[in-house]
Amino acid sequence: MLTAMDKKNFVFGKENFIILAISVLLIIAGFWLMSGAKTTEETGFNSAVFNARRIVIAPIVTMAGFIMVVWAILKKTKDEKK
Repeated sequence: MLTAMDKKNFVFGKENFIILAISVLLIIAGFWLMSGAKTTEETGFNSAVFNARRIVIAPIVTMAGFIMVVWAILKKTKDEKK
């Protein structure tokens, strides 16, 4: 069992870990949105490579995840604010 002294030794608080987990899920979702069919198929060129999901939405979601990682690291816990 953790004592009060052990809890003070943690670098991050519970909120930081929750934000960090959500940001990692956002990064994974962004990379999943970037994936898809091959660029060339047997029948010819596949224009689905250049759809809005892959070149607009996925990078925005991924970048939001990376920004949230930085925010989770820099966010002060409630105990530090006192």
